[in-house]
Amino acid sequence: MEKYGGFSLTGYFTETCVAIKQSLDDDGFQQAVEAAADLCLATMRDGNKVLLAGNGGSAADAQHIAGEFVSRFYFDRPALPAIALTVDTSILTAIGNDYGFEQVFARQVAALGQRGDLFIGISTSGRSPNVLRAIEAARAKGMTVLVLTGAGGGAMAALADVAISARSTDTPHIQQVHIIAGHAICAAVEAALFDRPQGG
Repeated sequence: MEKYGGFSLTGYFTETCVAIKQSLDDDGFQQAVEAAADLCLATMRDGNKVLLAGNGGSAADAQHIAGEFVSRFYFDRPALPAIALTVDTSILTAIGNDYGFEQVFARQVAALGQRGDLFIGISTSGRSPNVLRAIEAARAKGMTVLVLTGAGGGAMAALADVAISARSTDTPHIQQVHIIAGHAICAAVEAALFDRPQGG
């Protein structure tokens, strides 16, 4: 125990499993993930794209999910249109400098979003100001909105078409549930749109 200042690796793994199980055992959570997969599927079937955004670890999750869509998940197939709004440092710093950090995603949504596109906002608190502004911008463009949040959902959940809320208040555990949900959505969309190659 003293090796890590009282932190227990085993305890952390156990708490992680509990957080995941609490989410997966909740019918509302599973229904939200299914509804989210349906939103992504409808968006891409109609020839539209997905825009994703978040801060910190949620920025990494936005990039991770976009990468699964654009590259591949389980098998080789045509690329799917998804853009993480967290990766262009010139755009982020220009908007942050000229308009403020709260606008770094909203300005990109205004530039890139179109009616029929889907915006995915990721925030463990559900209260990130720049993600909330992006949701407003998405609504102004006629986009649908999916959010991934923690327990309670925060302000973002009330503004979304679908809200996936991890059943935890612990940031790392929320993020772990988010990427499980993201992977499930990517797998479902890929399987619905494309035939898996034989032996793949």
